[in-house]
Amino acid sequence: MTTAQGLDADGFIAREGSLARMPAPFAPVVGAARERIAGAFGPDRLHSAYLYGSIPRGTAVPGVSDLDLLLALHHEPTAADRADADALEAALDAEFAQVDGVGVLLFGTRTLLSELERHDLGWFVACLCTPLLGADLAARLPRYRPTSLLARETNGDLALALPRWRERAAAATTDAELRALTRTVTRRVVRTGFTLVMPRWGGWTSDLTASAEAFAAYYPEHADRMRLAAATARTRAADRDVLTMLVDDLGPWLAAEYTAVHGEKAPRS
Repeated sequence: MTTAQGLDADGFIAREGSLARMPAPFAPVVGAARERIAGAFGPDRLHSAYLYGSIPRGTAVPGVSDLDLLLALHHEPTAADRADADALEAALDAEFAQVDGVGVLLFGTRTLLSELERHDLGWFVACLCTPLLGADLAARLPRYRPTSLLARETNGDLALALPRWRERAAAATTDAELRALTRTVTRRVVRTGFTLVMPRWGGWTSDLTASAEAFAAYYPEHADRMRLAAATARTRAADRDVLTMLVDDLGPWLAAEYTAVHGEKAPRS
């Protein structure tokens, strides 16, 4: 049983997705992904595969939502692995009109199970990913509560992303580039706003509207801009004004407040 706050009966974050929640139109896409992942990577390379995002949460919209996959490899990913993943993305995206984009994340099991990633990628696999192929790594990971440590390690590095986003915004010349960047920025800012207040809110949600409202309850002076970010993320608009506001105004404030409340994320090499 999962509570309205996304927790199980013991107060741990419940795994949010399942194949049983998948909307029927996406079943052929997921079935094809399962078969092609197994064929492309094989048991020598692939430890396990996972589905995450709106499809296993049951909120995906045909023709609008994307297909998000994570592959855990026995070894750290190589250039050849990335090339095979890119080919898989392109083939699925071209064949199935139900999805608007396919993304495949690649990680080695050693990284996913490492102490450094325990409260970031490890939590992501255990709580936000739905098993698709192979032995579930969640069995080798702890259960998680909505703590300040989890907040710090998931989104405590927003300040590092801001300069990169500014560079991409300055270089964007097409609507497609601007739309992709706006989607990245809006989703990241809303989720960072939510995890900022997550320990006080006392639960977990991936819903962008609910995330913005949880943030608004604790920071009403910034509520309108966070709601705008959530709305823009949902509509996938290419809005340079919203992008500029987030990168140059709300984002820097949010990064500073986050560090003051939770500290900085442990550095990655």
